[in-house]
Amino acid sequence: MKKTLIATSIASAVSLSALTLPSIAAAEVSANIGVVSNYLFRGVTQTDDSAAVQGGLDYAHESGFYAGTWASTVDFGADAANYELDLYAGYGGSVGDLSYDVGYVYYAYPDSPDDIDFGEIYGSLTYSYLTAGLAYTANGQADAGPFIQGDLYYYAGVDVPFADTGFTGSLYYGYYTFEDDGKPAYGDMDYGHWTASIAKDAGDFGSFNMNFEMADVSANNFVSTNDDLQVWVGWSKSF
Repeated sequence: MKKTLIATSIASAVSLSALTLPSIAAAEVSANIGVVSNYLFRGVTQTDDSAAVQGGLDYAHESGFYAGTWASTVDFGADAANYELDLYAGYGGSVGDLSYDVGYVYYAYPDSPDDIDFGEIYGSLTYSYLTAGLAYTANGQADAGPFIQGDLYYYAGVDVPFADTGFTGSLYYGYYTFEDDGKPAYGDMDYGHWTASIAKDAGDFGSFNMNFEMADVSANNFVSTNDDLQVWVGWSKSF
């Protein structure tokens, strides 16, 4: 699942050039791989309702600084992008019982014939099982339409572990607002979506999850999906 990835407060831009590179000796490097029956990003399929192979590499420093990369196969149609490559960096910490996470993520589609890359500044706050956050599109893929500078994505979720079972239940709601929503060329673009999921930690065998998603999109929305319930399963493992 995209590293939110409920990941990702009050958004704050940080100049990475002003950061001092943390000591490698105090850092941890990890990797992850996964397979999903359908890759949905904010309620919208990225694989034409087909399976995807995913994986990433992360660097985390004890100071709270982290950086990484994550990739997935996608299917945007014939002669379009076949894979996505995300690059991100951020900082996480806590104040008392409140945790925070701020950073930047760049969504790249290297083999796309068109420039559809875009980047976001994101931030989130977590208290106990609750997380809320937003993402601001800082640099867009075009001058107009979806995924341009000024788009905002809000979300809130709850993750509840079931004691001594290895299961975790999650509920999540997100809402996307687009800078060009309502303009004649694009129509009604804003939409909301929800997700309910259950995950099982299988130890050395990784983690398995089942997900139920629905996006509240109108008939004239630019989103290439429908408002039917989407059900997908996934497996992932970290090293």
